[in-house]
Amino acid sequence: MCNRYTPPDWVEIEREWHIGARNQPAWPLEIFPRAPGPFIRRARDDAGYSRELVVGQWGLIPWFAKESKLKYPTNNARSEELANKASYKDPWKRGQRCIIPAATFDEPNWETGKNIWWRFARADGAPWGLAGLWNIWTDKATGEQHESYTMLTLNADAHPLMNRMHKPDPKVGPDEQDKRSVVPIERGDVDQWLEGTVKEATELLRLAPVEVFAAGPMVPPANLVE
Repeated sequence: MCNRYTPPDWVEIEREWHIGARNQPAWPLEIFPRAPGPFIRRARDDAGYSRELVVGQWGLIPWFAKESKLKYPTNNARSEELANKASYKDPWKRGQRCIIPAATFDEPNWETGKNIWWRFARADGAPWGLAGLWNIWTDKATGEQHESYTMLTLNADAHPLMNRMHKPDPKVGPDEQDKRSVVPIERGDVDQWLEGTVKEATELLRLAPVEVFAAGPMVPPANLVE
């Protein structure tokens, strides 16, 4: 699961995804759950196909929520549960998929017995385009609309790099840890992800090969709460 990432700036988003990022609220230099962040989706007001950039809460607010501040985390969604889990099945079925731009993302490594934060960039220097779902929730009391999104993950137990992340669960064996990884969408697959069918989108739910990553312990160590 990812709980911290760094988004690119406006210029890099425009250059990488050919989309204007202006006239949107600013976002933080580092994004944590429930903070505002940018995401790219199929434009809602275009009868054809184009992309738009939106700023919303990192933590999807489902339609049945009674308030925008949820008491449970929805910043990550297991891809294996999208079709059935109440929070995500409607956005998944409706094709409310998005790209989450990330310059880097961080994961905890516990191989030494304590948390050492690792930072993950792309080896080619480009930003990540991470798979996500978005939703719009309307406050029934005020009529205010809230944009939000979640970051998709896949089981990474067999991945030689991502299976090294996160604290092991002592209650289960080494083959039952359910280590997780984000899901990168490559540049040439963006349109398939945003406008394709559910079947076509499902084909893109795969882990990135090790050579795509430029990863290692953060130096100096992060002065942030683990």
